[in-house]
Amino acid sequence: MKFEFSPELEAYRAEVRAFVAEHSPGIRPHTGVRAPEPDQVPAIRAWIARLYAAGYLGQSWPVEHGGRPEARPEHGFIVAEELARARAWGEIGAGALASGALLAFGTPEQKARFLPRIRSGADLWCQMFSEPEAGSDLAALRTKARLEGDHYVVDGQKVWTTNGHHADMGYLLARTNQDTAKQAGITAFVVDMRTPGIDVRPLREITGTNDFNEVFLENVRIPADQVIGKVDDGWRVANVSLGHERSGVGARAVELYAQLDDLVELARRTTVRGRPALEDAATRQRLGRLATRVHVTDMMSKAVKSRIVGGTEDAADAPLAKVFYSEVNLAAAELGVELQGVDGLAVEGDPHAYADGWWQDAFLYSRAYTIAGGANEVLKTVVAERALGLPRDKR
Repeated sequence: MKFEFSPELEAYRAEVRAFVAEHSPGIRPHTGVRAPEPDQVPAIRAWIARLYAAGYLGQSWPVEHGGRPEARPEHGFIVAEELARARAWGEIGAGALASGALLAFGTPEQKARFLPRIRSGADLWCQMFSEPEAGSDLAALRTKARLEGDHYVVDGQKVWTTNGHHADMGYLLARTNQDTAKQAGITAFVVDMRTPGIDVRPLREITGTNDFNEVFLENVRIPADQVIGKVDDGWRVANVSLGHERSGVGARAVELYAQLDDLVELARRTTVRGRPALEDAATRQRLGRLATRVHVTDMMSKAVKSRIVGGTEDAADAPLAKVFYSEVNLAAAELGVELQGVDGLAVEGDPHAYADGWWQDAFLYSRAYTIAGGANEVLKTVVAERALGLPRDKR
């Protein structure tokens, strides 16, 4: 497998790189899919609007909704990679996920109402899927929606809602039918996060940041015309929208290469038994093994991109790309902290912390990647059953 960009696409990359360098509101101080501080949100809204207006975000949308007629999957890969390379903010929240659902299943009225506000940065979205008893097993969700006249009344609880405290709109899954198989009774909704009865409570994490939230819904009234797709068909809506935005697959490899470069520099600056860690044979072997895993992950992402372009994706592609990335990212973060020895205890804000505690924050956050988007154990089961056709364990 060989995946290279043409001179035309490399020229596009240079254009995107120059745009990001000129207009970005600054680098993300933390790794991962993190929420900004409240005072950063206005600048990020303006940045999102600028990215959409320039055609760098939403370029695969239908032309009538602002997409580019000449858009190709490679363009999306390049934009995601350049944002990652610059450690710049991308689109925060669940705007890409919500737009995927609306474009595939939304009514003309819903598209006309919500899509322009996603593009302008006027509306930030959050995803309200996971629940305390329904994380990786999304079909087990318990939040209920009952029809009363021309509104649905929703009661329940969501958790791990990234950017929920910044969001204007929510993409919600709730159970509308209690008498069918678990997946069959779920409906997708658009919900205004300012609706009475919605209580967003930020979760303080081990990193010291508030990226996730729990959301309580009590007698929340949602107009019936804000159902996305058909009633009881939300499982299909969710799965289609989750597969809609795939451009980030290449960005993961860019992030890992950047971390690898940072680790080599860190090994030059730290010592093992009185000499630079980079001169220590055991440290070099660990760096070499990690570099090998980074290259393998990069090749896997290139293979996935190649199949996306060729329309030959299979059920293993997205799960395996995520599993490999999250496990290599965890190994890199562990090594970054270990190389600092006792100083590895110094965290962000400590004047003695290396790189203001970036590696410590990355270490604390890295476990989240092995769970978010489906726990790695669950994704491996998905590969076994859906890609390899292995039988389910009936015990």
